[in-house]
Amino acid sequence: MTKKNLILLYGVLFSMMLSLSSCSSDDSNSSEIIPLSADIFQSTVGKKVAFQGLTNNATSWAWDFGDGNTSTEKNPVHVFAEGGYYTAKLTATAADGSSVSKEIKLAIDLTPYILLTGGPTATEGKTWRMSSGHSDGDYFANADAGLTPYDAAPNPLPAGILGVGLGLGEVYQDEYTFHFDGSYSMDLKDGAAFSGLVYQFLTTGGAGIKNPSSDQDFGLCTGFFTPEPNSTFTYNESTDLTVSSVYGPGGAMIYSGVSTLEFSGDMFFGMIDYERRVIIKEVKDNTMKAIMFISASPDYAPLNTHALVITFEAVQ
Repeated sequence: MTKKNLILLYGVLFSMMLSLSSCSSDDSNSSEIIPLSADIFQSTVGKKVAFQGLTNNATSWAWDFGDGNTSTEKNPVHVFAEGGYYTAKLTATAADGSSVSKEIKLAIDLTPYILLTGGPTATEGKTWRMSSGHSDGDYFANADAGLTPYDAAPNPLPAGILGVGLGLGEVYQDEYTFHFDGSYSMDLKDGAAFSGLVYQFLTTGGAGIKNPSSDQDFGLCTGFFTPEPNSTFTYNESTDLTVSSVYGPGGAMIYSGVSTLEFSGDMFFGMIDYERRVIIKEVKDNTMKAIMFISASPDYAPLNTHALVITFEAVQ
C-alpha cells in the first residue's frame, strides 16, 4: 500500500471515530450538553399497548397509563382492563433532578357501548342531543318491516326542519347523558320533551302539550315531562325487537338483530311516545343514528304507524 493510500485510510478511520464519539443517548458520558426531552411511541393490539419512551439525557422514567396503573420501565407493555379513552403520561427525569413530561391520548378497544357512554374514564358520562343539521340518512319513516320513507315528508330531512318547518326548534337543545355504569339522565331545557301529538291527546287529554307542531299532519309536539332521578338504561348490542305496528301481522313487527336502548320507569331517549325503546342504527365517536317509533293515528293508537330516523351528536 502506498504512503498516499495509508494517509487516506487513516483519515477515514479518524473521521469515523469522531462521528461515533459525537453520538449520544441516555447512557452517554459525552461532555456535550443534550437538552432533556421526552416523546412517546406506542403500538396497540386490542387492549394491549406497547409503549416506547423516546428520551434524551434521562436517567429514570415514570409512566401513568391513565387507568390507575403506573410503571418505571423505559419501554413498558400495559394491558388495559377495560376499553375506553385514556391519557397516558411519561415523565422523564435527568440526573440533576430536572424532569419533562409528555402525554398521549389513546382510544382502546372502542365498543359501541363505550362510544355511547364515553367509557370508564368519562366521569361525567357522555351527552347527546339531536343534530339540527341532520344527515343524508335522516327521514320520516313508516313503521313497516323496511322502515320505508313516508311519502308526505321530505327525504332526507332538511337541516333545522323541526324548528323552521315545524316550530319545535327547542327539541334540538335537549340533552341525554349515558354513563358507563348504566345510569342515565336528561336535561329538558324548557321542561318539555319532543313527543307525539296523538300520544299526548290520548294520555293527557291534550293538557300535556306545551307546543304543538305548526304542521299537525306530522303529529308532533312537545309535551311536559319531569325526568326521573336515579334512572338507568340498558343497551342491547344485538337483539330481536318486537314493537306494535299497523303494518305487522297481529299488530306486531319484529326487527331482528338490531341494537336497542331501553330505560327504567317512564324515561326515554329523544322522543316520548307509547314505545320507549329505541333502535340504535349506528353509533360513532361523535354521531349516533336512532330510530324512534310514533303512534300518529288516533284510529290505530297505541299501535305505531311511523318512525323517525334521526342523527344525534355528541355534546363537546
